[in-house]
Amino acid sequence: MRLLYSFILRFFLFVFLQSFIFNQLEINTYAHIMIAPLYVMLLPFDTSVIRLLFIAFLLGLCIDSLSNTFGLHASSLLVFAYLRPLVFRWFSPRDGYDIIKKPTIFDMGYTWFILVFGILLFFHHLWFFFIESFSFQELLLILLKTLPSLVLSFIVCIILQTLFLKKSK
Repeated sequence: MRLLYSFILRFFLFVFLQSFIFNQLEINTYAHIMIAPLYVMLLPFDTSVIRLLFIAFLLGLCIDSLSNTFGLHASSLLVFAYLRPLVFRWFSPRDGYDIIKKPTIFDMGYTWFILVFGILLFFHHLWFFFIESFSFQELLLILLKTLPSLVLSFIVCIILQTLFLKKSK
């Protein structure tokens, strides 16, 4: 029960941080920090795909309603949640994932986390900026927004993990 409360508290914390802090930061026109995918990434390994999609949609819907982004976060978080089991399967250990471990940088290691979260975050950002412009003619602009946002978001997500998550025993 304590674990459920921590996930609910973390959910509202991510909604607050994304909506009221990171969406309000204007670094430049090409860089946006998005930390909401980290919440979906940190859900347990054994979370079913349907539950994962529901949580991602709910998280995105809350952020969209507070940020007035008309479904951009919801759709990109759904892409993230849909691809998560596939990417996890690609980078799965030979014996499978240990249910006791969590998909964090501490439990799975830096290399695994950088590869898996980096791939998922890239597709999240690419989808977000593609839906925002909704045109293949602006592919260069989409990539110009995706790459700096990816790097900044990734760095902030690593910092958030190291500050607020504790290492497993």
